[in-house]
Amino acid sequence: MPKILIVGGGYAGFYTAWKLEKWLRPGEAEVTVVDPLPYMTYQPFLPEVVAGSVEPRHAVVSQRRHLKKTNVITAKVTGINHASKTATITPEVGEPWDFAYDMIVVTAGSVSRTFPIPGVADEAIGLKTIEEATAIRDRILGNFDRASTLPAGPERDRLLTFVVVGGGFAGIEVFAEMRSLASALLKYYPQLSFEDTHFHLIEAMGRIMPEVSLPTSHWVLKNLAERGANVHLDTQLKSAVGGVIELSTGESFESDTIVWTAGVMASPMLKNTDLPIEERGRLRVRADLRVEGDEGIVADAWGAGDVSAVPDLTGKGVGGFCVPNAQHAVRQGKLMAKNIVAHLRGEGIAEYKHESMGAVAGLGLGVGVFQSGKTAVKGFPAWIMHRGYHGLAIPSWERKIRVVGVWAMNVVLGRDIVSLEAREKPRLAFETFASRPRPAADSAAAAAAAPASATVTDTTKDKLPGADGISAPVYANPGTN
Repeated sequence: MPKILIVGGGYAGFYTAWKLEKWLRPGEAEVTVVDPLPYMTYQPFLPEVVAGSVEPRHAVVSQRRHLKKTNVITAKVTGINHASKTATITPEVGEPWDFAYDMIVVTAGSVSRTFPIPGVADEAIGLKTIEEATAIRDRILGNFDRASTLPAGPERDRLLTFVVVGGGFAGIEVFAEMRSLASALLKYYPQLSFEDTHFHLIEAMGRIMPEVSLPTSHWVLKNLAERGANVHLDTQLKSAVGGVIELSTGESFESDTIVWTAGVMASPMLKNTDLPIEERGRLRVRADLRVEGDEGIVADAWGAGDVSAVPDLTGKGVGGFCVPNAQHAVRQGKLMAKNIVAHLRGEGIAEYKHESMGAVAGLGLGVGVFQSGKTAVKGFPAWIMHRGYHGLAIPSWERKIRVVGVWAMNVVLGRDIVSLEAREKPRLAFETFASRPRPAADSAAAAAAAPASATVTDTTKDKLPGADGISAPVYANPGTN
């Protein structure tokens, strides 16, 4: 039975495995997914996780729960030698080992692409993972708590100044959701006013959201301005050292929260393979998702998603390739499964071609934008469309029900504003009050200084620990009774 190895359990990898389970006959192939995380992250929900509109665990999909016929390995693939058809798997605990396969599917995804701007690596945070989205949310809530105890001044301004770098879809969505959350929080903090909060988005280009028309992007800019959010176009971030934001326009201010959304790049894992890579570090694949080198098709190697340079047959892709987004990754994963099954059965395979039906974005509670061709929908109707689309798009009914259920509860109860910032140091409370053995030197000194009468003799030891011969009480751990 041929062994199929899927490297990466994100959109493309998860859907490839999910559909292979559906279409493969029993015993036709053995499928293994390797990913350092045990879940697929539904990234379009990350801005709503930041805003508290979606619970963090509902924005991820468990691989083990939903890939019931697939071998799931929670580890990293740190090398691929396709010439020998082996991959090096490195677990978090234990020694690496070589995994032999017959067919490989590379869907390792992407990571945040940054530039060598001083301070960014030390001060900023990305928006690619559920952990990052949760941390941003907790930072906003925590900063409001801290700022409410301070008098007006530079320190409070720093805590309430929030910066997003990058004006693409992800950047605009999280920026607008952050503004929405901050505005909703003000009623709980009478010490703070709307004017105390400051939001800045920095975009190097002359426009935002290239996926929508220019008039639609102008409407988004106007909407953000009316909500007290500043968008700096044709502006570059020059430095963020120590949280001091320095812009190419000469403007400077301090911020305690810097979110980086200025692009992605293919997983650096590809550098440790013998598979063909193009100039931008992506896997070279054909439109049918088979890997292609200088000498033609690389047998038994497939690729899709952000890690691969998939030709865009519609002619609308940047540089002739599909842009790295969820729409393409999901559909490529589904086609990959079909093509692999067809290949195993000696049948014909299909090329990937997807005509986008449009783009939809959420811009905070009750505000959205939708663009399809020349048709644009703005405001509340577009927000409903955004939630409807993504509520249906997240995989599995189990996750759909959880997400929609929270949305329904929020209509009645409002969004949850509890911060779990302390989770970053979960042992702090225990460590602070935990008893520790006395250092050896101190114990010896205490024993030498003790009077002779304190020595326990054979005639008294039976009466301890109660001085009158009555045993002293022994207390159980709190909460055990």
